[in-house]
This record gives sequence, C-alpha cells and structure tokens, in this order.
Amino acid sequence: MGRVVEAAKSIGGVSMAMSFDPHPVKVLAPERAPSLMTPTEEKARIMGLMGIEHLLLINFNRGFACLEADDFIRRVLVDKLRPAWVIVGHDYAFGRAKKGTTALLRRRAARYGFKLTVVRNVRAGGQVVSSSRIRGLLERGRVLDASRLLGRAYMIEGTVEKGAGRGARLLGFPTANIFSPHELIPKEGVYAVRARLNGKVLDGVLNIGTNPTFNGGKLTSEVYIMDFSGDILGANLRIYFIKRIRNEEKFPSPDALKAAIAGDVVEARKILAAEAVSII
Repeated sequence: MGRVVEAAKSIGGVSMAMSFDPHPVKVLAPERAPSLMTPTEEKARIMGLMGIEHLLLINFNRGFACLEADDFIRRVLVDKLRPAWVIVGHDYAFGRAKKGTTALLRRRAARYGFKLTVVRNVRAGGQVVSSSRIRGLLERGRVLDASRLLGRAYMIEGTVEKGAGRGARLLGFPTANIFSPHELIPKEGVYAVRARLNGKVLDGVLNIGTNPTFNGGKLTSEVYIMDFSGDILGANLRIYFIKRIRNEEKFPSPDALKAAIAGDVVEARKILAAEAVSII
C-alpha cells in the first residue's frame, strides 16, 4: 500500500485500492474458502490509516467471474477508473479462469496509456509476506511471528457479552466475553494481549477455548484486563494479540486454575513490557 500512496503523491493523483467482496473463493469454491483475517470494515479502516484515500469494493459473483481478462481491463479498469498508474503484485491474475496475467496487463498498459508497476515478493525477516503464510501462523498460535509479517499486531474486534460470571466470583479475575465477527481466531490457548477500550489501550490476558475445567463445550474468547475495574457489558473491545503464553488446560480444581491465571498475568506483564509490537 505504501507504493500506491507514494505513486499517487508523486503525480498529484488520488490513491485507490481495489478488492472483491465476497472473497472470490467463497463464490467459486466455498468448500475451499479460507477464513478471512480482516473483515471489510476493518480492511477499509487499516487502509485509511496507511494513506489510501479510496477503497473500491467490487461485488464478486459468478457473472463477474465470467468476465474475460481483456474485458476487465477495458470495461472496469480503463472505462470506469481511468487510471494513470496501476500497481499489482507479481502473481496477480484476473479475468475468466485467471487468464489475465501481468504480461497481458503490461501490453494493455501501453495500449491504453497508463503506467504499470509489478511489485515483487515483499519480505520481512527473510520470509515472504503472504496471506496464506500469515494465516498458517495464526492457526498455529504463532501470533508474534504473524505480527512481524503483518507489520502490526493481529487484531480481532467484538462486543462484550454476558458470560457465566465465574471469572470474578470463583477465580478473582473478572473476564469479559467477546463476541467477534472475525472469521480467523488464533489457535486455542492463553495469550498476552492489549485491549483498546473507549480509546484507551490496556494490558490483558486472553483465553480462547472451551473452559474444560468447568466442562464447557462452546468456544469462547475471554479477556482479563489488568488494573481495570468497571462494567463494560455491551462495550466494543479491540484485542491485539502480542504473544501466546500456553495451551488451554483442564485443571483439577478452580483453585488450581486460579493459580495458573495468576501465573499467566505475571508472564503477560513481562511479555508486554518486552515486545514492542505496533497496534493500529
């Protein structure tokens, strides 16, 4: 996105990103569709923070999928958008059956008079940055590694809902249950996190799991916000994953679980003091 913003500024233009909604695989092969890391609204927010002025969302359906590559260039790119400069990734494919390639796009750029830049693999820490690689790290709970590729902490957002109330009553650690529309929730376990509440960023410990100590079954996300008290039922919480602490475990008693949570809080404080992960 930085290249797009820089290019727009250099020619006195307007920066725009183009995306599809829903994800093409959800339409063409829903059984193989990946869990989305970023809902559309969040995608727009992040792009705005990066300097993108407009986000064009194209409704992807089977009719659109049948559009030939040349028709896409002429009817969508040229006739509708009239770009001065187009920037795509090296593996960009478009049009019916993905027959459109960067080579075709380069030839048509010469015909229609726009500049084309093909961006090679972006690397971070020696690794190629790709959505599939980041998704795999999150699914294995390696949120710190995922954040290094993203350039920011992975985040989910949701509304605080009423839970069982065991956190404060039995364990001495009041937790907030979060209902999130995000499709990709990291692997079950305990995480050191930061939480944004009403504009303030607070330290916390998040548990993703089924509460096996209490014979639970439903997957929940519960966060204990350190050094905080107050009723936040119904509030919106944004949770930033910093580092995984441990697996979720079934303990022999509530007291054993309470002791484990106390240890998690100590460990989380150390992690949060040591890890400088960007949150946006």
